[in-house]
Amino acid sequence: MKLICSIALLYLSSLVASKSFSFGGNQQRILVDDNLSVPGHNPLSFCSDPSDFILTINNVDLDPNPPEIGKALQIKAKGNFTEKVEQDAYINLSVKYGLITLINTKADLCAQMKEVDESCPLEGPKDFTKDVTLPKEIPRGTYTVLADVYTKDDEQVTCLKATVHFS
Repeated sequence: MKLICSIALLYLSSLVASKSFSFGGNQQRILVDDNLSVPGHNPLSFCSDPSDFILTINNVDLDPNPPEIGKALQIKAKGNFTEKVEQDAYINLSVKYGLITLINTKADLCAQMKEVDESCPLEGPKDFTKDVTLPKEIPRGTYTVLADVYTKDDEQVTCLKATVHFS
């Protein structure tokens, strides 16, 4: 559960990590849509054309990429909020293991930002680094994460997705 929040926030670029999320397996394959890929070394892609998003993501880098079970993962992200994002902004987060939905929730964005020593309002350029350790007890399989972020007035901040396969 911890890395799920991390990866979801990672998908928000500057809104990077909560604590840690469980992926599974010894060999990993990252599946990405190159047309909408988030810049950097990561498995992320935008859900749609990001030109209208409030958050402009400059890059997101994972080290190592792909993540390795039981090892440290460093997440670095840079982005720019073109408008102020205030309290009551939220994340619609969905995490699936294969066809099974593990998480389908609405989370408080500002509460999650405390994990990267930030607070709302969010505005202007942001640069984050977060280190997490992936658990050794990660089930093998395909994980799909979708993080759709909105302001309190339901304006889209960003929408990110990723699929990682561990075998």
